[in-house]
Amino acid sequence: MIDLNLLHSHKPLFGFLAQVLSYPEKRTFHPNMLEGIVSPSSPAYEYILKFWEMVHEYSLEELEELYVETFDFQKKSTMYMTFVKFEDSKERGQMLARLKVLYEMYGLEMPNSELSDYLPLICEFIYAADWLGDPRSEESFNILLAVLEDGTFHLLNALDEFQSPYAPLIKGLRETVKFCIVKEAP
Repeated sequence: MIDLNLLHSHKPLFGFLAQVLSYPEKRTFHPNMLEGIVSPSSPAYEYILKFWEMVHEYSLEELEELYVETFDFQKKSTMYMTFVKFEDSKERGQMLARLKVLYEMYGLEMPNSELSDYLPLICEFIYAADWLGDPRSEESFNILLAVLEDGTFHLLNALDEFQSPYAPLIKGLRETVKFCIVKEAP
């Protein structure tokens, strides 16, 4: 079960993740971009700093190339969170439909050009949607975060294998989600 208040306190991080996990743009990697996103007490802090340090060793052109090579040309490191588990099966189609309905339930329109399991879109939804206090949120977010957990598990393994600078970013995302899960009493 997810602590929605705790997740809500990490909204700025998810907005940041939505931006840096999208195709690289110069403004996305501006040195001031990181200000106010994570504090030293955040479970993602050390990972975000490591990612930030690593990506700033690349030029924008090199980052664009790396991004396309990593996320567009490698099946193992896809940004589509249900692809590795379901590929193009009927079950994936059903999950994509559930996610789309979830987004629309909170007033967010899906871009026609994107599938609902696209990682930057999931992060953008967590950041932008007004879901705190909605009685449907607990069940909805349990589904959403299960998709996120499963998809980022496979993505992180692939990024580690490729020694990608994006690996610490995904690790930070995973640590943040894990931090927001309510621990059951023994």
